[in-house]
Amino acid sequence: MTQTPAPRAGRLPPGRLAVAVVGAGRVGAVLGAALAGAGHRVVAVSAVSEASRARADALLPGVAVLPADDAARAADLVLLCVPDDALPGLVAGLAATGALRTGQLVAHTSGRHGLAVLGPATAVGAWGMALHPVMTFTGTSLDIGRLAGACFGVTAPATLLPVAQALVLEMGAEPVVVDDEARPLYHAGLAHGANHLVTLVAQAVDLLAASGVADPARVLGPLLAAALDNTLRAGDRALTGPVARGDAGTVADHLAVLEQADPDVAATYRALATATARRAQAAGLLSPVDAAAVLAVLGRAGDPT
Repeated sequence: MTQTPAPRAGRLPPGRLAVAVVGAGRVGAVLGAALAGAGHRVVAVSAVSEASRARADALLPGVAVLPADDAARAADLVLLCVPDDALPGLVAGLAATGALRTGQLVAHTSGRHGLAVLGPATAVGAWGMALHPVMTFTGTSLDIGRLAGACFGVTAPATLLPVAQALVLEMGAEPVVVDDEARPLYHAGLAHGANHLVTLVAQAVDLLAASGVADPARVLGPLLAAALDNTLRAGDRALTGPVARGDAGTVADHLAVLEQADPDVAATYRALATATARRAQAAGLLSPVDAAAVLAVLGRAGDPT
């Protein structure tokens, strides 16, 4: 890659920052565009793959594409948008090459990591914060609109927290403060809900298709939308279906046909039905006797508490 001199930000209005986006993946290019829309100036972007270069061209037109260290040198705010496992090495490398400086803002978008991963940056005088968008991204301009009403998990030192919150608000989203030590649990909760929902729904689509339903998405859409809305409003009180009713015979029939159709889906059903029975009993929706009957069918006989 040709080594291009880092551009100068020039004079910016008060409160506006020169921003470098390191990692023009689905998240980085979109957040860079959102910050530009708020009046900040994206002065450089690091994009290695053809796909990331295409995203940078589409969402950050005219912005210089530079190596990560040169991009960071050009900015007041360095936005690190790389996979979780790549983040520690990136921060250490930027600090070691002198790309980071005293007073510079360095933010990462990882849900898993907190402030410790930014240790090499803060050691050279930079200010570190974590800004994790709670949203799935396509890497297109559609995502910019979806930021409105979305949340960001924000972690920052107390003195920097207002700045971190302001950046999120400027992108149209809502900042939610997450304690540094709680970020792994916070991220696990998000991944469990969003990622595993995709697997669950995809499995349900496959089963309906195998049963002869021509348009599984049309059949599932209203049901799943109502179930999600009810759950967010009422929690476990939204539970319905054979497990929550204690219909052990129906659960047994489900397992029998699922084992024949797809053993992997049967295993998923068994695990989730077991968790559902326990939560239904704890919520007072399922009697201990009915819970024991369902759990016996699922291969988990005994006291469900």
